[in-house]
Amino acid sequence: MTTSTLTHLEGSESGRTYDADVLQRLDPADDRPLLARYDLGQAARSLSPKSLAQRTSGGLWRWAELLPVRDPQRRLWLGEGATALYPPTRLAGALGLDRLLIKAEGANPTGSFKARGMAAAVSRAAELGATSLIAPSAGNAGGALAAYGAAAGLPVTVVMPADVPAANRDEALVCDADVLLVEGLISDCGRICAQIAAATGAFDVSTLKEPYRVEGKKTMGLELAEDLDWHLPDVIVYPTGGGTGLVGMAKAFDELEAMGLVSERRPRLVSVQAEGCAPLVRAFAAGERRAEPWVGATTRAGGLRVPAAIGDTLVLDALRSSGGTAVAVPEEEIDAMQRSAGRLGAGYISPESAAVFAALRELVANGTIDADEQVVAFDTGIGHKYPPPPGLVTPPVVGAAEQDVDRILALLDRGAAPA
Repeated sequence: MTTSTLTHLEGSESGRTYDADVLQRLDPADDRPLLARYDLGQAARSLSPKSLAQRTSGGLWRWAELLPVRDPQRRLWLGEGATALYPPTRLAGALGLDRLLIKAEGANPTGSFKARGMAAAVSRAAELGATSLIAPSAGNAGGALAAYGAAAGLPVTVVMPADVPAANRDEALVCDADVLLVEGLISDCGRICAQIAAATGAFDVSTLKEPYRVEGKKTMGLELAEDLDWHLPDVIVYPTGGGTGLVGMAKAFDELEAMGLVSERRPRLVSVQAEGCAPLVRAFAAGERRAEPWVGATTRAGGLRVPAAIGDTLVLDALRSSGGTAVAVPEEEIDAMQRSAGRLGAGYISPESAAVFAALRELVANGTIDADEQVVAFDTGIGHKYPPPPGLVTPPVVGAAEQDVDRILALLDRGAAPA
């Protein structure tokens, strides 16, 4: 059975090395993120296009050599990973794109891409002896942590904004997590979370404040390379709160290149935020290396309502080194696009995913993306876990014995179907 080639942890800015086989959080030198490093030469000896093709089950754990869990028996798998990459024909046409692909992350077991990060982080934390877990969450991450914590048999505490969608709160409760609601933003939840962790000894798996959630997220980039026959797309467009997915995919491409599996050519990475909370977009436009916290953050897309990202430097570096950009989308366009995407065959997507498609329309219109480029847009979660977009009409109700077809059609406001 394939095993991890993890060698050590490295400070993302300090460059210092640390032991990967004890529980670690931030770099003691500067309180910046730690990144997992692997023996890529050893990994290349067992991980190849041919060997991957023979690994027909296991989802993201097919990439075991490039993931941090050493003992195969400690890998928690609820079905995450290996999500579909498909062409949304009607939506692509409406956006003016010939080669648009959607990575459908809502197919993960907890309904969003957050399952990937928590699968890796919780598996590794349990392997290293964590006895309880805690994290702040705007919604989907909390439900994923609760699910994987339950799979590991570990107590979980989730700290959420009080206005979190009920589905996210209830998911965590059903999975037996202790849930605390805070009258504030995820940044406020993070501060309270840190206090609880210090008082109880719970291991805090906040975004990029421990090294392994990003490892689970990077499998999105690994899968893209395999799905596209080891040729990376021209552009990747991604909804960005904390930015772990962008950081993870950039890391995945570097590792694959070092293993000889992809060329040095990189996709242009595009970060999408909401106009009501766009610290990374603002920092990118100003040429800053750090993103100042956003004051008065507001957006219906809870995953984008992140006033400050600890991985800001990593995200901005990834955007710039790839020749990418960062875009902020008005709230009304998020609402409209969520409905448009459904009408055009992309399903019931999350507000965060709607922001991606709204940004794509702008990027094509202003010439940043050409119509014939291969573009991968990330649909990071299902819409069912959010309040519905504004403007939906309550359906008409008729009795079970209703016989007047003309009346029924009038209520539906649609003509009779053609013969």
